[in-house]
Amino acid sequence: MTEARLRTFVAVADAGSVREAARRLYVTESAVSAALAALARDLGVALVRREGRGLALTPAGTVYASYARRVLGLLEQGRAAARGAADPARGPLRLAAVTTAADQVLPELLASFRARWPEVDLALEVGPRRQVWSSLAAHRADLVLAGRPPAGIAATVLARRPNDLVVVGAPAPAAAFDPATTPWVMREPGSGTRATAEAYLAERDVAPPRLVLGSNGAVVAGAAAGLGVALLSRDAVRGHLADGSLVEIDAPGTPLHRPWHAVGGPDPTPTTRLFVDHLLEAPGWSRPR
Repeated sequence: MTEARLRTFVAVADAGSVREAARRLYVTESAVSAALAALARDLGVALVRREGRGLALTPAGTVYASYARRVLGLLEQGRAAARGAADPARGPLRLAAVTTAADQVLPELLASFRARWPEVDLALEVGPRRQVWSSLAAHRADLVLAGRPPAGIAATVLARRPNDLVVVGAPAPAAAFDPATTPWVMREPGSGTRATAEAYLAERDVAPPRLVLGSNGAVVAGAAAGLGVALLSRDAVRGHLADGSLVEIDAPGTPLHRPWHAVGGPDPTPTTRLFVDHLLEAPGWSRPR
């Protein structure tokens, strides 16, 4: 049960076919099929079954895939820890961040960290809340920048920074704002900010019209164009508030305090701690109390 076989199985689980898995792994289709067969013999159960022109996981395969991903993540984390222990300034660092943090919080931090530690092998994954926390739980990320970690995952909050969510709109919609009738511009389902906005409206028992846009930038632009109001991080709209294209609305119960968290696993690698120390030197960041 080698690492190569596990990687092949996960690739098939993700791709849904031997051909696509082979293409992603840069190996032959026969090598993929042989690895799958060998893994099934080791386990004594079928992991995949034919479905149309592709493959689907059996119930056993679905269960095993989650373990395989965690094992592969642990192996990567172990390599990162070993390399970081030898020299933290040359170790790998796998960051994962929700979109808003990647857009508004990370750019200056990454630039200054790169300038200070240019030989760190840095990788960044950007995605919705569920994706980045899954990466931490599966050991595919060393550090996550997002909101509060969900219950049930092994996580250590290493630093935090204040973050206020405010309701904003162009001057005309802002002047006529009514939580129940004014249209709201929102991110797609799965976004943490979208979930917070929907919870905010549900708490007030209102159901205004919604316009769904696919990125933070699109939501900000849509609000500035007068398409509706939006619940956004004040950091994300500071420039628009300064130039008057957006106005902060005195909506009931706002601002919402939703701090940013830098979260690692139970035993952060030396290179992860190097980045956290750098983070704590930046304005606004502090250790959790």
